[in-house]
Formats: sequence, C-alpha cells, structure tokens
Amino acid sequence: MRRLPPFAALVVVLVLAGCGGGSSKPYTAKATAPCLVKKGFTGVTSAAAKVGFIAAFSANGGLQARSPAGNTLTIAFGDSSDAVKGIERAYRKAAPATLRPHMADIMEAQGNAVLVWTISPGQQELSDAESCLKS
Repeated sequence: MRRLPPFAALVVVLVLAGCGGGSSKPYTAKATAPCLVKKGFTGVTSAAAKVGFIAAFSANGGLQARSPAGNTLTIAFGDSSDAVKGIERAYRKAAPATLRPHMADIMEAQGNAVLVWTISPGQQELSDAESCLKS
C-alpha cells in the first residue's frame, strides 16, 4: 500500500473537512428574528399558529415576517442542511396545485433554512432576509 506524502495527506484532510460543513452552527429562528426587525420587517413572530405547520415543527423553529414592501416571508429552520430537501418537499406538497410550478420563484434554501415568500421577492428583500440568517 502506497502512502501519501505528508503535504498531500494534509491537503486531503483539509479538503474533506471543508466539504462537510464542519462545525458551523445551524441558523435558528430565535437568532434571526432580531435582525429582521432591524432591517424593517414587521410582524416578526415565531408563534406556531402564525408560522404554519411546516415551519412550526421544524427542528430549529420557524418564523414569519413582512418585508418593508409588504411581502410575507416564512422561514423554516431544519437541524442541518441535510433537512432542507425534506422541508422543501413538504412545502411543495402542501402548496396548491396552481402554485407548485412557481415554487422555484418563491422558495430558496440557505444552509439549514428554507425561505418561502408570498410572491417572488425583490433583490433587496431577498438580500436583507439572507443577511439576517443567524445561528
């Protein structure tokens, strides 16, 4: 069996460590909410009755807020980025049949968070929301 030179072995270890997402903490509703308020979002809540079933039962919570432009945003926070596919699948399944073809316009994922808007967000709305995702 051939051994890798020490430098090559170090490079392999570093590459593999970077691929797994490592020690970064997942985003949470609790940490994200204050930033949304600072960015001008209103009605920011994590109340289960308001955020909807999918977000309410997400591992790291859910929240709902209204952007300064009036677009409603719901964020479901999974326990890791591995949970995102399941959350997205749940939103697609729960969406009315007429909305399903447009889910790519109103839903996106960042890390362990799935963001769902009422209508396609403007660039400023989207960047403000994304910049507020916190652990």
